[in-house]
Amino acid sequence: MYGSLLAGSVVAGAGAGDHPVAPLDLGIAVLATGVVFWLAHVYARLMGSTDQPDLPMARVRAVARHEWPIVQAAFPPSVPAFAGALLGWPANLTSWLALAVAVAGGVLWAVVATVRAGAGRSVIVLSAFVNLVLGLAIVGVKSLVLH
Repeated sequence: MYGSLLAGSVVAGAGAGDHPVAPLDLGIAVLATGVVFWLAHVYARLMGSTDQPDLPMARVRAVARHEWPIVQAAFPPSVPAFAGALLGWPANLTSWLALAVAVAGGVLWAVVATVRAGAGRSVIVLSAFVNLVLGLAIVGVKSLVLH
């Protein structure tokens, strides 16, 4: 969910205003930001959870795997960006499509996470709704910046 909001924020920031970022650059920015935030989360988790100067590689790999969904969430919004680059779509259209995919991804991840946690139907619906509202808030900010 966090990764989808992060990707949506990158899209909104890069695709806003009179001069949206080119589709290829948008796709690269979304993926690169996901990777950088993943590395930052791995680093923070490792440094915040140990007082030992040496970290076993098994621990590093486990933390990296645990935080990997941040990068995974960047993949779907990058698809419309790369498709836009390949197909010659306008940057504005590509940006809106990537943002829609990011918002939908956040809702989907919320549903998957709450179902996996064994939550009841009302919690699943609430989680989906909250993530939809957060995603739409990003859309609202993008709309405000454009106008």
